[in-house]
Amino acid sequence: MNWLEMPSLELWETRQQWFDELGESIQGEGSYLVSDQACALIGEVQTCFCAGAWIAVIVLAVSVIDAQLRETELPDFKGNTKELFNIIQTNPELHNLRKRRNAIVHIDLENPAINVDQQWANQIELEKEARQAVKLMFEAFYMNPGT
Repeated sequence: MNWLEMPSLELWETRQQWFDELGESIQGEGSYLVSDQACALIGEVQTCFCAGAWIAVIVLAVSVIDAQLRETELPDFKGNTKELFNIIQTNPELHNLRKRRNAIVHIDLENPAINVDQQWANQIELEKEARQAVKLMFEAFYMNPGT
């Protein structure tokens, strides 16, 4: 499949099922405080994931994590995402995801994080990155169950 083509309905549904099942498995049986903004962004992440927009998934996943942590864990926090992750002592893999996101959105002309050739040639690797980003997103979203 060409990465600019619409995925088949079957592929879309397979991706949607994976996304939903992962979220449910990580959520488990707990109840959670959830950020309304993060919930809305998760819908965007899922749409991008089902469409195969892997870079968008990576970028948006960090936005979901940031929104969730700011609203539910540290509502008065005004610092940057790196500081937020440090204060909350999140999974160290989140810092790698944050760095990848930053490299994508803050261009380095000498060493771009992504280019068109990579999008054409590296779809399998980008999908793996996107799947890991979704996993980390759900882990952060459901990290503190209530009672």
